Amino acid sequence: MVSDVHLLQTIELGELSSVKEILVRDPAIVSREALFLAARKGDLQILKYLVEYSRISLNEYDDRHRNVLHYAAESGDLAVFRYLVEKCGMDSLGGDRNLVTPWDIVHEAAAEEIDAYLQEKYGHPYECFYRNPIRTGFFPDPSICRVGEDYYMVNSSFIFFPCIPISHSRDLVHWEIIGHAITDPAWARLEDLEGGRGYWAPDISYCNGRFYITATYRLNDVPPTYRRQIVVSSDRPEGPYTEPVFIDEDGIDPGLFHDDDGRHYMLLNRGARILELDETCTKQISEATLLFYGDHKRAPEGPHLYKKDGYYYLLEAEGGTGLGHRVTVSRSRELFGEYEPCPYNPILRQKDPEAAIQRCGHGDLVETPDGRWYMVYLCGRTIGDGYSILGRETALDPVTWTPDGWPIVNGLKGPSAMQIKPLPDAIPAEKRTLSPCGLPLEYMTPRAFAAGNVSYDPKDGKFTLKGSRAPLSSVDSRNIVLRRQTDFAFRYAAVLEIPDLQDGQTAGITGYYDENTFLEFGLLGRDGEKYLYVNEHVGEEDRRQIAASPVPASASRIRLVMDTDHLTRRLSYGCFGAAENASEATTEFAVLENVYYLCDEGLKKGKRFTGAMAGMYAYAGERELTAVFYEDVT
Repeated sequence: MVSDVHLLQTIELGELSSVKEILVRDPAIVSREALFLAARKGDLQILKYLVEYSRISLNEYDDRHRNVLHYAAESGDLAVFRYLVEKCGMDSLGGDRNLVTPWDIVHEAAAEEIDAYLQEKYGHPYECFYRNPIRTGFFPDPSICRVGEDYYMVNSSFIFFPCIPISHSRDLVHWEIIGHAITDPAWARLEDLEGGRGYWAPDISYCNGRFYITATYRLNDVPPTYRRQIVVSSDRPEGPYTEPVFIDEDGIDPGLFHDDDGRHYMLLNRGARILELDETCTKQISEATLLFYGDHKRAPEGPHLYKKDGYYYLLEAEGGTGLGHRVTVSRSRELFGEYEPCPYNPILRQKDPEAAIQRCGHGDLVETPDGRWYMVYLCGRTIGDGYSILGRETALDPVTWTPDGWPIVNGLKGPSAMQIKPLPDAIPAEKRTLSPCGLPLEYMTPRAFAAGNVSYDPKDGKFTLKGSRAPLSSVDSRNIVLRRQTDFAFRYAAVLEIPDLQDGQTAGITGYYDENTFLEFGLLGRDGEKYLYVNEHVGEEDRRQIAASPVPASASRIRLVMDTDHLTRRLSYGCFGAAENASEATTEFAVLENVYYLCDEGLKKGKRFTGAMAGMYAYAGERELTAVFYEDVT
């Protein structure tokens, strides 16, 4: 029997007749390696023979989830690339496990002929494409609305304060947080809520000059009340918004629908139940009734209503928030009529279980001023053994309407890795804007903080934290200042003015998910000295490492650095005195090889729907402690 090594050697030599002879004698010997090698070598004749006469499948992927077109891109051979695209239907914009597309490979290799071919094929140059997800990190459950040429989006915030971030864009791709729906600590009502509770699945809408945001307020599992709905409103998208008004109808994922007859409605799961609100959208004036349960019939939620061309279109998320997540649509001529499921359902779902972008669902539609449609939706990317360390993110894909009047997303191909930009780039000017609560807009705290316990000085990037009486592992812990982790590889660093730490007190930087899973890296007070330490808290377990010697008494500041590469965290530090400038030079203190616990899948306890964050903390215990940190802009 001829070995597969012999076949690969024959392909390497470009001997088509010998390849045919080998495969005629032993057809089963053909492998993905043979297919990929022929494509990478740019050998069109051998490639065509393998595709058209052998038993090979074009659904083969390598360990990076690259297919034959990725390898053809490496060859730089236009004829091979065109054959796979035009005759085999391979997708030039399909991403591998790191969302690298064949066009990316072509562009990086400066393969000008293929690049020109792709520009002509898509009608746009490489630079006119965007990448999914458009909002990386902890930005789940998106809802969107447009006012004029401005787009506004909200995302779930759970127990983090300020609550419900509001983002703005003018091109649907570049977004910045401009405000929050709840910025008054007294209105947040997060004090005793466990991680993963709080504000779920907000919806933003605009009607008659006013912005409305509704969300589920999810309490702990203590009867009799588990869920309430809130509504806030403002005449400015960034706020300030009114004090939350509660609507005590059980369910999750509320969405507001403003009909063209001037009436207002709220939708809720299960399925899509609907109730009427008064003219202020703050009072329920009808009983809830079921519009439609859903097409897939499993975990129907996230309902949104739209009116177009004489139909009411009902969008729902179904299948649960795991790998079976999807978006379905149905429609009716009457608001309370019989809803017909779309024959193309699900209109969005990831069908490839090995693709980079998974868990796609919870969508919301928006129309551009020139009549094009898009959907924002949540998604997740995993690393390691299936850990979505960045949390659930926000993606964007185009929506087209079929001749029979149904919306479909990205041609029913599932989520895209690379897509033509909807509008010209409109990147906002860089600026630091503070929330009314005093924090930079990208920062937040688990639950609300009391006045004077956290402050920020934008002139020098200084955070001042009053030490919490409760440790990070408690729902009573306060004054942990965090920002979302938005990349699998990043550096987070801060300079700490070394405080006078009493025994057991701590201050430093953290990688944080919730009170059940986090890491601490900083200084610990012990026997009148300050010791560098690291602690991994996973469930009920603490894994603590403490330096053998205290930090030098001459040091007045310490630079704490956390370098992340996927699930690995390298922790380093540098001490310096008051007269010295902070240096890039650091000493490695510890390497945490697998911080799997900083994600939804990292622990089976409670509600876990958020994502990894990084920030600063101070723990005082029963004594007083004030910690001063500076953002490390290096």
